[in-house]
Amino acid sequence: MNTHNLRTAALIALMGGAGVGHFVKPEFFDPLVPEQLGSARAWVYGSGVVEIACAALLARRSTRKIGGYLTTATIIGVFPGNIKSVIDGGVASAKPPFNTRATAVARLPLQIPMVRAAWKVARES
Repeated sequence: MNTHNLRTAALIALMGGAGVGHFVKPEFFDPLVPEQLGSARAWVYGSGVVEIACAALLARRSTRKIGGYLTTATIIGVFPGNIKSVIDGGVASAKPPFNTRATAVARLPLQIPMVRAAWKVARES
C-alpha cells in the first residue's frame, strides 16, 4: 500500500470511528462543546454525522478530494473543543487518562499531522 492510500485509509478509520463514537458514547463528547453554542448533544450528533460523511467521501475515489477538504475543515472546526478540554482540566466524564489536563494538552499538537494528512489527501486526489 502506498503512502497516499495508507494516509487515506487512516483518515477513513479515524473519521468513521470518531463519527460512530459520537452516537455510541455521546456523553464523552458533550463536555467538549462550548456552552455558548447551545445544546451540546445536538452539536455532538451533528459533528458525528459530518465525521461519518467525511469517511464516506474519503472512501470513494470520485469524492476523495472533497472528502479531504471537508475532513481538513472538520478537524480544524472541532479544535475549540480540544482547547476547552484543556481549560476544563480534561474531559471530566472520561476514564483515565482522558480526564486529565495533561492528556488534553498532549492531544493539541496531534491535530497538526491530522490536518496535514487530510489536506494532502485532498491535494493528491
